[in-house]
Amino acid sequence: MIRNSSLTNTYSSKCWYREHMPIPPEALIPIAPISFETYQWKPQEPEMFSRAEVERQTGPYQAAVTATIADWVPRLSSEIYTDVEDATRQLIEFDKHAQQTLGTNNPALGPMTAILLRTESASSSQIEQLTTSAKQLALAEISEGDKANALTVVGNVHAMEAALRLSDDITEEAILAMHKALMIHQRGFDPLDAGRFRDEPVWIGRGEAGPRMADFVAPHHSRIPEAIRDLVGFISREDVPVLVQVAVSHAQFETIHPFPDGNGRTGRALAQSVLRNKGLISSTAVPISAGLLVHTGRYFEALDSFRAGDAGPIVLEFARASRIAATTGARLVDNLVARLEESRTKLAGLRADAAAWKVLPALIGQPAVNSKYLMSELGLGEMAAQRALDALTDRGVLVEASGRGRNRVWQHQGVFEVLDGYAAEIRRMSSR
Repeated sequence: MIRNSSLTNTYSSKCWYREHMPIPPEALIPIAPISFETYQWKPQEPEMFSRAEVERQTGPYQAAVTATIADWVPRLSSEIYTDVEDATRQLIEFDKHAQQTLGTNNPALGPMTAILLRTESASSSQIEQLTTSAKQLALAEISEGDKANALTVVGNVHAMEAALRLSDDITEEAILAMHKALMIHQRGFDPLDAGRFRDEPVWIGRGEAGPRMADFVAPHHSRIPEAIRDLVGFISREDVPVLVQVAVSHAQFETIHPFPDGNGRTGRALAQSVLRNKGLISSTAVPISAGLLVHTGRYFEALDSFRAGDAGPIVLEFARASRIAATTGARLVDNLVARLEESRTKLAGLRADAAAWKVLPALIGQPAVNSKYLMSELGLGEMAAQRALDALTDRGVLVEASGRGRNRVWQHQGVFEVLDGYAAEIRRMSSR
């Protein structure tokens, strides 16, 4: 089976780095460019294509070969170094702000991390034109609603969760686990391929019958294990500025393109894992993909530049995205905490041991709930779950939104308003 990347329409058809190129003299951060090797291609199932297409796609093609980066030493100008340090400081301050706003022992800190992670997952998916609303995503988490994109983004949430869970030791196995969590339930994807490196060519751009006209052909699948080992070696280093490490490891991963599908989303999950591994973000998740989403064209151009021998643009993109994430993420945290406090006020006078108090902080991370969710995730009994839902509804914290007599669903409209407002803010920034 052949594979054509889902990013076909995102990359420019002008592939200016196709030929062997030295490191450009104007490179902001020089890095060895990709090289190429030649393979022969003959379309499989030629009867599926026109004779002209079969003729065009028969013959030699060039596949990329990634340069090794495990021992690469970045040379940063004072301006870029200052930019990276400033973005790093803002990420650290964002993480501290989330902790201080809630308090490290606050039961809402975990759900806050969950909603930030879901926000990051939604933005990461939107970069690849997979859009869904906060409400559809929350409903999909409790097996309600049937929006295909929402179910796909849920897979991205699980990949991000795996990225943070496995961040203590980023290995080849950890990367495979992230991909498996992402793709195992994605419609139209063979579950046997989830969490396995590809064993076939993939390319980006033109050509359904073969890669000869493509904008970019990823490295031959036989090169993937060695390239991933080199990448893991780079990630394990402690002598590289963290944001440089995050940006370059992400770009290298995207260039290796080790999976038949889901490379972009897995690569952005890997970025979260590196941030956590290096201790830059310790208690929450930071919505960097929302920052990248503000100008996706510039992000993809930066990946092109990386392959041509300049890591500067992708480093600057991640620094810019980090500042956007820290600024907008802090407002998101503040607005969610404000809605949480409003809800606490509505519950004033309720017994201290009432189950509703246990449910309340969880609504930050999961603003659409049913009794099954409260029973499975919070450990409430059936009667306690229903009493909590009744109390939260009576006090105006939740509204019953399904209109059904059975299998009902309750929603926290205030949390959804905040999340929708955040998404609208990112859209406004991207349209400037």
